[in-house]
Amino acid sequence: MWELFSTFFRIGLFTIGGGYAMIPLIEAKVVDEKRWIEREELLDLIAVAQSCPGIFAINIGIFIGYKLRGTRGALVTTLGTALPSFLIILAIALCFQQFRDNPYVERIFRGIRPAVVALIAAPVFKMARMARISRYNVWIPVVATVLIWLLGVSPIYVILFAGIGGYLYGQIKDDKL
Repeated sequence: MWELFSTFFRIGLFTIGGGYAMIPLIEAKVVDEKRWIEREELLDLIAVAQSCPGIFAINIGIFIGYKLRGTRGALVTTLGTALPSFLIILAIALCFQQFRDNPYVERIFRGIRPAVVALIAAPVFKMARMARISRYNVWIPVVATVLIWLLGVSPIYVILFAGIGGYLYGQIKDDKL
């Protein structure tokens, strides 16, 4: 249990940018180093964690903790994932008024923003490879992005439509075999 807690605590402590930025760290620790789950299973967990209500990184921690140690494992990974952010935000809140208008702090945050975008973009491209996105099906995430971002369609409808479309495609493909 300590290993679960400390692994997810370190992931939560050294990740800036939220749940998506945690994906490479989770993959490196949980899949490559600890071998607690397989890479394909992580991709499935990411898909499920995105569709569940709540914080993405905590959802992944819950699923991995539950798989490895049941309910207690899920509680331990949840605490390990959330505690670093809570402590950091608490420390910032206590000191915020003192450095809020500091030009050095403003510059630091301006420099961090592009790095956070890169931390989020890198796992997106890696997940695309793991999901076997090719030139034949790249239109699916592109259309989903356009529908959500530019046209304001709810992601719930996009997920439902994609699930139904995938099911129907599988039925058609199976009938042809």
